[in-house]
Amino acid sequence: MDLLAPPTKLPVDPAAALLAEGDDPVQVASQHPASSLAWAVLAEEALGRGFAVEGYAYARTGYHRGLDSLRKSGWRGTGPVPWSHEPNRGFLRALYALSLAAAAIGEQDEAERCTTFLNDSDPEALKALA
Repeated sequence: MDLLAPPTKLPVDPAAALLAEGDDPVQVASQHPASSLAWAVLAEEALGRGFAVEGYAYARTGYHRGLDSLRKSGWRGTGPVPWSHEPNRGFLRALYALSLAAAAIGEQDEAERCTTFLNDSDPEALKALA
């Protein structure tokens, strides 16, 4: 982790309010496809039902959408992404779900890279999610 890089804080995700109100995550992801949180919720639900391949696909989508958002917010590939900043949690949850899904389908190297990335982003995220 680059401790000299400023923390990256994503903007508020409009999907978060819809999901908090109990809206269907499939509909939310359809309305807000850039939302890492919507994809992370879909990944978590799929993994919870034992659908590792579907969980992997949802998590990977959330992860990549999150990378796009991080870059738009000034992130240059390193530096903290604090768990304490609520809008960052969608990306961090997608990253964690990707690590779980990768492990479930036998992609151990990817699972380890994701876990390292999550810990480098903010060790508190890994503690909160594990």
